[in-house]
Amino acid sequence: MERILVIDDDPAITGLLRRGLSYEGFAVDTAHSGEEGLALARERPPDLVILDIMMPGLDGLQVMERLRAADPELPILLLTARDAPADQVRGLEAGADDYVVKPFTFEVLVARVRALLRRRHAERPALLRFADLVLDTGTYTARRGEREIHLTALEFKLLQEFMRHPRQVLPKDQLLERVWGYDFGGNTNVLEVYVKQLRQKLEAGGEPRLIHTVRGVGYVLKEG
Repeated sequence: MERILVIDDDPAITGLLRRGLSYEGFAVDTAHSGEEGLALARERPPDLVILDIMMPGLDGLQVMERLRAADPELPILLLTARDAPADQVRGLEAGADDYVVKPFTFEVLVARVRALLRRRHAERPALLRFADLVLDTGTYTARRGEREIHLTALEFKLLQEFMRHPRQVLPKDQLLERVWGYDFGGNTNVLEVYVKQLRQKLEAGGEPRLIHTVRGVGYVLKEG
């Protein structure tokens, strides 16, 4: 289930998008300020952000700059009442992937969201690298240095989630949702078991630990 973060100071907009996008099969987080949106993005990294420009405090363009610094490939769709061509050009040149003007048609917005997500999947590199760890998403193989690592399908999927969000703390509930969906039977211990197995395989050659526990929250892929 792909996660969408909606950042808009209008509760009517966030409520509409939460209901509509959830019905379309997305996991949806909402924030009513730039600061709250950035905090949510750190806690639960989104697959796409829908972002208003005109907000008190940090405006949308400032928020976009910070989101881009954390994840240059994150799709960002600006949703704003600013309809002048110059505003659209400014937003796109500042780094937005798309620009939708309020008032909007929900069906058109969903089509734009799906198009951005398809493009992101198509552009994702086959090789994911972190430190001396390489994950080939095309051949479903992994290496640490010159050592080949044999992973099960679920181990591979879990490691892929870590490597797509390096140095970001990934909460346990998000990992369960993205890797297992709703098929883990309510047994949250399954995540701890798989993290332990991954660590054993990644460190079998005496290499330093890469997957670290953040107590009370989840896990993070980082060096040291």
